[in-house]
Amino acid sequence: MNWGNKLLVAFLIFGGLMAYLVYRSLNTNFELVEKDYYKSELRYQQVIDGSKRLSDLNLSLLLKQTEKEVVLELPAALRNKESVGDVWFYCAYDARKDKRVPLKTNDEGIQLFAKESFSPGNYIVKINWLMDNQYYYTEEKLSIQ
Repeated sequence: MNWGNKLLVAFLIFGGLMAYLVYRSLNTNFELVEKDYYKSELRYQQVIDGSKRLSDLNLSLLLKQTEKEVVLELPAALRNKESVGDVWFYCAYDARKDKRVPLKTNDEGIQLFAKESFSPGNYIVKINWLMDNQYYYTEEKLSIQ
């Protein structure tokens, strides 16, 4: 095999590898944390203020699992007050597992979520609510088996 044929084989291999890389890059699934990333970034000061407000009260939410349910419990000081908000079960590696639920606690400040409605995985539970014209925010880690 002379040097011309070797050069031709090298170019063909290079071209084949480049075509394969282009094919793989076009078929790669990439997801952003949020579709409206810029708008949510502008509202991020509200998240900072809500987290600080909750930590200033020295209160924390209780998030635990039972065999069939995920239990969210508000601190005693925040119970029996009217609140509007949502609970976002955020799965970092698969957006199809994400779940947003309105925050609707009972008189004891407890909200139950059926475990069967979640896929197994690791979640960051992002809870935000508005109570007495004050915004509150917290995040908790949760692993559902």
